[in-house]
Amino acid sequence: MEKMNYIRKIVLCAMFLACGMVLPFVTGQIPQIGSMLLPMHIPVFLCGLICGGRYGAVVGFIMPLMRSAIFTMPPMFPDAAAMAFELAAYGFIVGFMYENARWHCIKSLYRCMFAAMIGGRAVWGLAMAALIGFGDNGLTFTMFVTRAFINAIPGIILQLVFIPSLMLALDKTHLVPFGKNIRIEEKAKPEKI
Repeated sequence: MEKMNYIRKIVLCAMFLACGMVLPFVTGQIPQIGSMLLPMHIPVFLCGLICGGRYGAVVGFIMPLMRSAIFTMPPMFPDAAAMAFELAAYGFIVGFMYENARWHCIKSLYRCMFAAMIGGRAVWGLAMAALIGFGDNGLTFTMFVTRAFINAIPGIILQLVFIPSLMLALDKTHLVPFGKNIRIEEKAKPEKI
């Protein structure tokens, strides 16, 4: 049973990685709007929520680097390199918090997403500062706030609407349990022989 669960998670990770490679093409026809919608973030959030923090972190780290290597977008240095750390943080934080949440409900989902969005943007800022430095020729506070928050508002709104809606839809199909105390229920189930 554990091997099947592991294989299922690996297959889902591959699907989320593929989505992250393709989604920017949908929004990339208009580069300014496409970058504001943050299309690679959605599969990483979903991977962390559905597969767990470790899987979300790996998919998040690989996705921008692979996309840069194959399609040359985003540019490898400094964008894809900094995004690798940012997306890894999103996937890990949202997955870890959601896995360890007492309840899997909308309130818990939003709490995990907000924490991941703040944490991921902080990691992006640190990664950019490490790659290009601080100050006039590097990362400034204005540049950080503009790129991490102001330009990202459309993408943040899209994520806050789309991801919970999709999680609710997955719950209705019984693919992802939602609104239950999962950890207690799983411990109470007798093991199958």
